[in-house]
Amino acid sequence: MGEDARAGLKFSSLDAPLFDGAEATKGELIDYLEAVGERMVPYLRERPLSVVRVRPGQEPFMQKNLPKYTPDWLPRVTLWAGSSKREISYALGEDLRTLLWFGNQRAVEYHVTLLLAENLVDYSGGPTYLVLDIDPVPGEPFGQVVAAAELIRRALENDGLSGAVKTSGSKGVHIFVPVASGVDIEDAAAATRAIAARAERLDPHLATTAFIREDRGGKVFLDSTRAGGATVVSVYSPRIRPGATVSFPVSWAELPGIDPHDFTIRTVPNLLGDRDPWGEYLPEPQSLPADLIAEGHTIPVARVQAMHEGKRRAQARRKD
Repeated sequence: MGEDARAGLKFSSLDAPLFDGAEATKGELIDYLEAVGERMVPYLRERPLSVVRVRPGQEPFMQKNLPKYTPDWLPRVTLWAGSSKREISYALGEDLRTLLWFGNQRAVEYHVTLLLAENLVDYSGGPTYLVLDIDPVPGEPFGQVVAAAELIRRALENDGLSGAVKTSGSKGVHIFVPVASGVDIEDAAAATRAIAARAERLDPHLATTAFIREDRGGKVFLDSTRAGGATVVSVYSPRIRPGATVSFPVSWAELPGIDPHDFTIRTVPNLLGDRDPWGEYLPEPQSLPADLIAEGHTIPVARVQAMHEGKRRAQARRKD
């Protein structure tokens, strides 16, 4: 069975395959979390944690509410979920032991909120980051993503802002823009929309902010919808993707020369050594320019706009 004990925890089935296509075992996931977990924890701490687990023979599933068998020592916070109209007991990734416990539960992915837990009750403190998600066109080379990410970088620089970039662990990248505390949550969401819109205007032949897939016309999608209570996969988190890839930080200078598939639970510990490159690349929190926020408030919320447009098109089809 491959049993083991570390951090006061017992692990089992360490030699079992992690998931189809992972090219890794559950034990290698535990080893990865032990090697890199101390680098992950600062970016999980005080944020409600959602994990994606994968059991043998089952499809992966996201777990937000802690199961009843969760040990009492595991840090947690209880929040009201308006969508499901119930209280959810979220884990807080405060320490390595928590990550190792989740690893034994076959939790591969670690997703966190942009707001700290204390600010999710009434959204009073605002997010700590703006996040822009660059989604590639299926079948196109990664260089297209790099070019689109550079548009975001230029749009930020034009407003005196800067961000850090990491691979998503899949085919795209995430750009994080640390913001000063106290930004209104709607203003932060508006600023994110405006950054994407300004980047799109820099090269409308390459990039688009069109939320409806069929409207993108083969262009790279600049996704500005990760706002409010949304989550994003944490830096250094593994992904349930072929090869067990990892969301990995890179410098802007390195970005054009990387292959996201090179960052896996097997390769990342050696690539990191003792470093925390994400901590090195993240700029200090920044104030958001008023003109950026103002422009963003003139841009419709993508998901809401898409919902109304979907209804309009459905009505048109029925008339036809």
